[in-house]
Amino acid sequence: MIRIGTRKSALALRQANQVKKGLEKLGEECTLVPIESSGDQDLIQPLYRMGIQGIFTKSLDRSLLNQTIDLAVHSLKDVPTELAEGIEISACLKRGSARDVVVHHPNFSDWTQNSVIGTGSLRRTAQWLRKYPHHKTENLRGNLQKRLEKLEASRWGGAIFAQAGLERIGLLKTNYSVLDWMLPAPAQGIIGIASLKEDSILSKVIQELNCKETALCAEVERTFLTTLEGGCTAPIGAYAFVKDQNVHFHGGLFSLDGKQALEHQTESHLDQAANLGKKAALHILEKGGKELMQQIKRELK
Repeated sequence: MIRIGTRKSALALRQANQVKKGLEKLGEECTLVPIESSGDQDLIQPLYRMGIQGIFTKSLDRSLLNQTIDLAVHSLKDVPTELAEGIEISACLKRGSARDVVVHHPNFSDWTQNSVIGTGSLRRTAQWLRKYPHHKTENLRGNLQKRLEKLEASRWGGAIFAQAGLERIGLLKTNYSVLDWMLPAPAQGIIGIASLKEDSILSKVIQELNCKETALCAEVERTFLTTLEGGCTAPIGAYAFVKDQNVHFHGGLFSLDGKQALEHQTESHLDQAANLGKKAALHILEKGGKELMQQIKRELK
């Protein structure tokens, strides 16, 4: 019996069930083990105030290392690029949409009338303020249902969500717009499966569910993040996709107020794509990224 660890939100359970069905098709018996995370318990503080590295994954990591679960299912964008010792990402499911969407308030008219947007993300805030410099943002935390309820009870123009999350639990209705101009979080829209490195037999089973293209894009985006970030929570966006045997990549680092943006677009053949994210990050660091990262760290203290 494979014990699948998951957070308790509707989205996390839906994603864990997706993995469960995949493993059952391979002939494996599975059961879900829901676990509370610190990120779910504290819905007041902005994420960057909580030390964002691993707030949604630590409880599942602990359960893996204590061997009370056999694998953990994550939204890969929530997983720190530096994994806990002994844990690995064994597989990535085929990616859903990587894009963000803005869900409009029921009374929304246009952005000249409605100048407040809800989001708990520094990345989304920075890019929104870059496009709409006279707007204000309000902190928005909680599971998807709670965030949608808070939006409806607000006087905001809208709130920003990951398209894939809303789609997976059937909450993406008609009152939204896709933000195709906004760089997503690295690995957004990807479901990752974590397991213990030492459990090679289980890893082989899990790898049957792996989408190689998705895993490569995740690696490029996460390498970009870790090369750029250096342990600091910063407004960083990254998106890689495969087309005609090439990996296309677009990454960016933004100041907290959105006034500064350092972006880089590049591509490479699939066979040479492993270092694409690192090279893009080094390019940005050389073009003023080091100074911008230092400024962001000072402002977040």
